[in-house]
Amino acid sequence: MTVQKTPADVREALITRFGRRSFLRVAAALGAGAGATSMAASPAAAQPREILQPGKGPIHGKHYLRSTADQIRWGYVPSTTSEPVLRMRSGETVTVDSVSHEGILEDQGRDPVAYFGGHGVRRADVLQDAVAIARDYSRTPRSFDVDGPHVVTGPIHVDGARPGDVLKVEMLSLLPRVPYGVVSSRHGKGALARAASGGAPDGITVDEVMPPVATDGRPTGDPTKYGNVSVFTPVRRGRGVLKGGRKEVTFPLRPFMGIMGVAFATADRITDPALNSIPPTLGGGNIDIHHLGVGATFYLPVFAEGALFYTGDPHHAMGGGEVALTAMEGSLRATFRLTVCKAGSSDAPSVAFHYPFAETRDAWLPIGLSDPDGSQGGQVNDLDVAMRRAVVNALDFLEHDQGMERAVAYAYLSAATNFEVSQVVDRTTGVHGVILKEHFDE
Repeated sequence: MTVQKTPADVREALITRFGRRSFLRVAAALGAGAGATSMAASPAAAQPREILQPGKGPIHGKHYLRSTADQIRWGYVPSTTSEPVLRMRSGETVTVDSVSHEGILEDQGRDPVAYFGGHGVRRADVLQDAVAIARDYSRTPRSFDVDGPHVVTGPIHVDGARPGDVLKVEMLSLLPRVPYGVVSSRHGKGALARAASGGAPDGITVDEVMPPVATDGRPTGDPTKYGNVSVFTPVRRGRGVLKGGRKEVTFPLRPFMGIMGVAFATADRITDPALNSIPPTLGGGNIDIHHLGVGATFYLPVFAEGALFYTGDPHHAMGGGEVALTAMEGSLRATFRLTVCKAGSSDAPSVAFHYPFAETRDAWLPIGLSDPDGSQGGQVNDLDVAMRRAVVNALDFLEHDQGMERAVAYAYLSAATNFEVSQVVDRTTGVHGVILKEHFDE
């Protein structure tokens, strides 16, 4: 299979040859400066002209991986002993047809043809693999209240990866497979969720809980009667469209994969709680950092032979915090380059050998998690903990990789670096810093 060059490939080649500043000057002169310096791909350029059914349309990677009912994990991630569904060499590319969980979940009827048809989507415009997963998945019994929601594709064995290495994940292309998505809010979840006690969490009143307490149908035991809220979100002229009351709002698509990870926990059962797909861990997983679009790179410490990379939770767009519970969820065709980095090679930031780390074309992103071992040994969702770890990881990066004195680095972070909430809804909360590269240009 011939690997097609993506815009990101061409851009990086030009930067390598002419330098970042020269490239940006030329791009600005051509009227493309805004697009050249953004952290995400151009929304209009990312929108396909067709429904990307399995095997149809552009496939940029050397390898191609579908999401099939007999291979995916629904609500769980691979363990360190899982069998890979694909093997590839370090530095090769792979295209993954990811499937969004929204529209196939139990509270939506587990019938995407009926669910999306109710919103005016033609049968031919519903993804065939989504239909097959909803209908045929039987690897594990589904429990809506216990399992994670995500359709997880993988794992992929990368030759030469061993514990102690880093897997470098480059986002080469992210194509929306359909021109629509869903944003959901579910009882007991989200930034304004009802507390387990039945009351309101600290800081808000019962009347401010979302979804409203009066609509909570969880005692019925029937997910279709839970009173959860899913907002169908069509795409029009490359923008998401939401209409409620008298007001319609539109916003740009900024596609990225919410879940990108390597096997971290060891477990015998596919549905072991340590493998639940909701909380992110030191192995990445449900990291939900909206900056990780085309042109970004995600570094993951390796814990298993072959790294065992997996992905899922495709997003068309997401605001920092992901407050309602989900982003604008929508299936993507994602192409990655997976490369093994060895200790001492300078191919990966030093922090990445023990903690996830990311970068975009314009910034380095040190990451902090409130509970980096996920659901193992209890669950901590304190944003202060995540913030502290993000700051420490930023200091380590600036000291060891950029050569800054630690006290001066601390002052710099306080003066010039924004720390942002990644998400507050994944049990383990996340914070990331945005250290601008232009501050370090000589």
